[in-house]
Amino acid sequence: MQRKDFIKFSSLGFLGLYSCGISKLSRKKPLAIQLYTIRDAMSDNPEKALEKLASLGFTELEIYGYNRTFFGKNKNEFRTILQQTGLKVISSHHTTGMFHKDEGTLLYGFEKAVEDMHFIGSRYMVCSYLFPEERTIENYKKLPELLEKSGEITQSTKIQFAYHNHDFEFEKMEDHKSVYDFILENTSPDLVKMELDLYWISKAGFDPLTYFEKYPGRFPLWHVKDMKAGTKDFTEIGSGVIDFKKIFSAKEKAGLQYWFLEQDLSDKDIFESIQISKRYILENSFFLK
Repeated sequence: MQRKDFIKFSSLGFLGLYSCGISKLSRKKPLAIQLYTIRDAMSDNPEKALEKLASLGFTELEIYGYNRTFFGKNKNEFRTILQQTGLKVISSHHTTGMFHKDEGTLLYGFEKAVEDMHFIGSRYMVCSYLFPEERTIENYKKLPELLEKSGEITQSTKIQFAYHNHDFEFEKMEDHKSVYDFILENTSPDLVKMELDLYWISKAGFDPLTYFEKYPGRFPLWHVKDMKAGTKDFTEIGSGVIDFKKIFSAKEKAGLQYWFLEQDLSDKDIFESIQISKRYILENSFFLK
């Protein structure tokens, strides 16, 4: 498809009909992806990478790497790309700035980040990661205050703030409580929601349903990715051991609003992996309802 035709189809709302015969997505939950999955393609040519995702039927995004620009584009340029491809940004990832003092982190230029995320229409902003140097008891104890302050800032534009986990948050602190529970118990449920990564919590040996029961409504965002048996490596959705049907059966208790396909690494071309995951998602209606 030529670019002019791509833009024409997108603007007329026909892109979903064109994209690999998956028009049924328009009648169910949109297909969303965390852009870190295709970070190499985004680094090479973000516009081409986003066009490819749109051609595969994706309509919603979670972005990463904001530093007063969006993948090297200013906010106007990036919003134009989104409009041309028919893609929407639902959420964005930001690190704390405790160790890496970069623009767009929670501690450096966060107000400007909130302003720019509001401009492109993002509904969530998420603390994405604690670098190894930040994982100290002292920093963990400071974290709830930083997260709540960040949540107060985002609420000025009606953007919801959240925290994304890996596996280290399930390690015990000095009082034998996990870092994850410490965050949940010491932050406001209104100011700080959780983006639950289903791979990392499973790798840590914990059941998401236990957390849904203990903290209902606190998990509006999920990362959906699978884990290989034995090695616990990343794999395509449906190719591993995570029981997604069981987890999705509790989505109302969790408070799920949006979920994003993600695959950190692959032993295939990443777009091949994405298509494998997409096929499995389309074959299992509990993902889309």
